[in-house]
Amino acid sequence: MKIEEIRGKTDSELAYELDQLGKELFGLRFKMATETSANPARIRELRRSIARVETVLEERRKRIRGQEPR
Repeated sequence: MKIEEIRGKTDSELAYELDQLGKELFGLRFKMATETSANPARIRELRRSIARVETVLEERRKRIRGQEPR
């Protein structure tokens, strides 16, 4: 997910997105532990997307970069 897409969403949408990404990451980690077909590139992508969403939410909480909580 691109940072422009993330910044365009509201806080509630980001919280929902964060929850969904976390669930998908958990599922892939579980699958990787039990099987060998989990995609490591997707896990990396999910971890980075989660970090981006958390960063934008924290910026809004601290009012950094002119971002107001929505």
